[in-house]
Amino acid sequence: MKTTPVNAPADLRSSVIAVPPLCRNADLSLSRAENEKLVKHMYAGGIRTLLYGGNANLYNIAPSEYPALLTMLREIAPEDLWMVPSVGPMYGTAMDQAAMLKDHEFPTAMLLPTLFPSKPAGVATAIRHFVERSGLKAVLYIKDESYITPELAAELVNDGLISWIKYAVVKPDPAQDAYLSKLVTLVNTDLIVSGIGEQPAIIHLRDFGITGFTAGCVCVKPQLSTDMMHAIHAGDYEKAEQIRAIFRPLEDLRNAHSPILVLHHAVELAGIAKTGPALPLLTDLPAELLPAIEKAAKELLAH
Repeated sequence: MKTTPVNAPADLRSSVIAVPPLCRNADLSLSRAENEKLVKHMYAGGIRTLLYGGNANLYNIAPSEYPALLTMLREIAPEDLWMVPSVGPMYGTAMDQAAMLKDHEFPTAMLLPTLFPSKPAGVATAIRHFVERSGLKAVLYIKDESYITPELAAELVNDGLISWIKYAVVKPDPAQDAYLSKLVTLVNTDLIVSGIGEQPAIIHLRDFGITGFTAGCVCVKPQLSTDMMHAIHAGDYEKAEQIRAIFRPLEDLRNAHSPILVLHHAVELAGIAKTGPALPLLTDLPAELLPAIEKAAKELLAH
């Protein structure tokens, strides 16, 4: 596992940041073999940064399982691949996990966002306490405008507490985004990545000048997503749009039925790795939805 700090912008531009599901056995225990299989698939497609967060359903992980997760992620990672785990979303959980992270060498960790119970100033305080306890700069995940203000985010950045920002506020038209427009005037765009997959990535990088993007469907076809990233950075937006359209069928299913669960099933149905059952409080999707997910995933993989 790569342990050096994430030094933007080159590091955040060097790879699509993949946000994979977490593979589990039938008894809900971690499956090292299947997680390693998925990591190898993504690595072969050019992915050099993995972020384990919402798609991995770390919202519902037992604190007692967290050390085993950290050990597994560290051990299955190639030497030149960054592994970024998540903590929280609740303050007490994040503080306990911060202490656990001290026994490992991860370059950073992300605080999972939650709107209840939280306030923007409290989120900023939690980030400060996490960094102090873990000794790591944090990834700030902005998923809702009411989670933290652009001004508070800028204060955290200016105080040297933030590794990078994952911006994932969904807008009907991503080109019309007053929050992001304000954020990029306060924070160096080299530290901000688009956090909603391939669909808004072109607009976010081209029009707002941010530096990279995270994605879930990249786990199915990593090389294609990598090609899209290179096309955007090269200014070849026509090629990037063509690639974006290829990801859309599976993304539309994720948006319609659950971004986390559709990806969880898609990785297994495409034959990439056995993701196993969904960890509660989530549950597997109804069987009648699976054929469409399988079709979209296999077509994406075969493209």
